[in-house]
Amino acid sequence: MDTTLQDPLVGQVLDGRYRVEARIAVGGMATVYRAVDTRLDRVLALKVMHPGLAADGTFVDRFIREAKSVARLAHPNVVQVFDQGTDGSYVYLAMEYIAGCTLRDVLRERGALQPRAALDILEPVLAALGAAHRAGFVHRDMKPENVLIGDDGRVKVADFGLVRSVDSVTNTTGAVLGTVSYLAPEQIDQPGAADARVDVYACGVVLYEMLTGEKPHDGDSPAIVLYKHLHEDVPPPSAVVPGLPYALDALVASATARTPDVRPYDAVALLAEAREARAALSEEQLDALPPQALSAEHDNAEDRTSVIPRSLTVPRPLPVNEPEDPALANRTSRFELPPPPPTPSRPRRGLARGPLAAVVGVLLLLGVGVGVWYINSGQFTRVPALLSQPEAKAKERLADAGLEVGEVERAFSDTIKRGRVISTDPEVGSRIRQNSSVNLVVSKGPQVVKVPDVGGYSLDKARERLKAEGLEPGMVTREFDDTVPRGFVVSTTPQAGTERRSGSAVALVVSKGRPVDVPDVTGENLEDAKEELEEAGLKVKVADEPVTSAEFDKGEVAAQTPEPGSQAVSGDTVTLTLSKGPEMVEVPDVVGEKVDDAKAELEAAGFQVDEDRGLLGLFGDTVESQSVEGGETAPKGSTITIKIR
Repeated sequence: MDTTLQDPLVGQVLDGRYRVEARIAVGGMATVYRAVDTRLDRVLALKVMHPGLAADGTFVDRFIREAKSVARLAHPNVVQVFDQGTDGSYVYLAMEYIAGCTLRDVLRERGALQPRAALDILEPVLAALGAAHRAGFVHRDMKPENVLIGDDGRVKVADFGLVRSVDSVTNTTGAVLGTVSYLAPEQIDQPGAADARVDVYACGVVLYEMLTGEKPHDGDSPAIVLYKHLHEDVPPPSAVVPGLPYALDALVASATARTPDVRPYDAVALLAEAREARAALSEEQLDALPPQALSAEHDNAEDRTSVIPRSLTVPRPLPVNEPEDPALANRTSRFELPPPPPTPSRPRRGLARGPLAAVVGVLLLLGVGVGVWYINSGQFTRVPALLSQPEAKAKERLADAGLEVGEVERAFSDTIKRGRVISTDPEVGSRIRQNSSVNLVVSKGPQVVKVPDVGGYSLDKARERLKAEGLEPGMVTREFDDTVPRGFVVSTTPQAGTERRSGSAVALVVSKGRPVDVPDVTGENLEDAKEELEEAGLKVKVADEPVTSAEFDKGEVAAQTPEPGSQAVSGDTVTLTLSKGPEMVEVPDVVGEKVDDAKAELEAAGFQVDEDRGLLGLFGDTVESQSVEGGETAPKGSTITIKIR
């Protein structure tokens, strides 16, 4: 049975505009439908909150917060929100419709993906989240179900329903928001204190799942999975898929570090690491099909992941001077010597040259063999895996490999914990002679800077100062303030003097100026109204066209914007609309008519009617006279008195 036939919304038109055609998906907070915008004649997705939750103000606020948050993110990899509204008990979002599938569908169909496909999906996801993070928002519910892959190959991030501002505190009353398999440890033991790094952690788990076809932590109950997130590291993908390059192991380890300070500070930083990892892989490594793939032999034309285009923002490494594949470098068959140049022909001098040529040939073969043996003998070794290792452990590994420790430099790192190796020279995996030296760059931890005091700065100057200190200007909110001039910074979040990692976002509160209560000047003449408004610190503008008004005489103020009693900022403009008086209408002559007919005729002309019967007209039914004679004009809406006899 088609379940969509049982859905009461299918076939209805919400808000007089959105015709619901089919149900797409059902979630914990809302149901998503395919709908048609009848005004603009376009297909879109309609996300409708479950009616049972619409009565809960907390859920409605979160639902509307998603619309406002995503509406600020004009990014090609974010599902756009077009509209938000209500229709009776239905609260809805009108969103961009993506024809295609989710990453969960791809993983269910294909299992583990090739590294190239995994990175082609990860990078646009990180680009979308990076835009959100730099705008001051955290997604908090990243998972394959929220990654949409269009039929045209576009990758988009959806469902910002749990989004909140960076550095804001959300009171969840102990509840953990998000999906268990992708929760960062701090979301479990410190709900409400999560920042952009929880999205980084979730993306690391998603990458692990794309590379291996399975989640890093499993268990018979959600509690077991939560315990593992808190107490166990995410294993390297190569433990499940032998042969995966170290660069991918390092990328997953960096993103899923249990200590938030060790992770990249936001999706932009993780995107940079993902691009570095891609550049470190050969074409053969990128296209290697993992044994966990569910269809080892298939037509690429039917493989959704094979048609995912590389993000336009991701530079593709040129196939020039690519590093040699370490797995193949030690094979003697890779070192085929070119044929020797042809020897100039000379006249033969008899058979005596035969033994000499044979000796030369043997010596040449011996030379080639010795050369190949020398290249592949114990004279050479490889730089062991040292990245993210403690300095002492790295030196121990170098000694075990027969290598010396060269220069040790110290540098700040947002992703590598203090005292651990950031990079080596030569790079990890490089072939070098034994007893050679390897230089190390060891992390000093993230560069920590103090949030500067930008209170009283103009918004532009405050942003410049934050960037000069190594911080990113975040979300801007505006509030009334009695002491700070309009357009200048009132405060920051976090506060001035707070230590933050370099590159962190700082939210700004900007003054809207001193609040002014708009006085009520309706009914006043223009001069008096202007004087009263200007004394309140407001400017005055008069609307071009006056309006007819039965309530106000010609030249009096009939309406004002903003409305009386509202708050404005000192220096704001109040627009006044003047009255051109009531509309004058010709009065019908109803003398001699029956009372009911006379009243109907006068009311049809736009007048109110009052009856004057006196003592003699108590039982009369004919109009003897009228207060305004027929043929004269009177204000439309005014009262005409008829005397009855």
